Amino acid sequence: MMPHPHRTHSGFTLIEILLVVAAIAILAGIVILAINPSKQLADTRNAQRRADVNTILNAVYQYAIDNGGVIPAGVVSSTCATVPTTEICKTGATCSGGLVDLSALTNSEKYLVSIPVDPSATSTIGTGYRISKNSNGRITVCAPIAEQGATISIKR
Repeated sequence: MMPHPHRTHSGFTLIEILLVVAAIAILAGIVILAINPSKQLADTRNAQRRADVNTILNAVYQYAIDNGGVIPAGVVSSTCATVPTTEICKTGATCSGGLVDLSALTNSEKYLVSIPVDPSATSTIGTGYRISKNSNGRITVCAPIAEQGATISIKR
């Protein structure tokens, strides 16, 4: 019988595999920290708030144009960001507790299909957005729960 020739084993050792996995984990951690997903998500929610506030204000003004300058009845004179009774009621909700009823905008879906809701709103009846008018009749729509210290408010 002839002796077996020397066998060589090809492949990776456990240590080599663990080192590669550790290097990948470290690089992934650095990338995740650089991207900062929580800030990116907050910025995305703020962008949605800006779009929603603009949508509501445009619908109110279109309503006023079609109704001889009369704005929806629930809009009161106050400061948008500080007075809770200026919060806009959700579409289809019973507007209790002094919330602003803008259902005139969603009737027959003429101005809006539904009232936009803040991405972080937790109320079952409120949208998280507020609306008010000043003594000159100028309308302000704001998003008081904006993130990253942003002030989201549009006045016309």
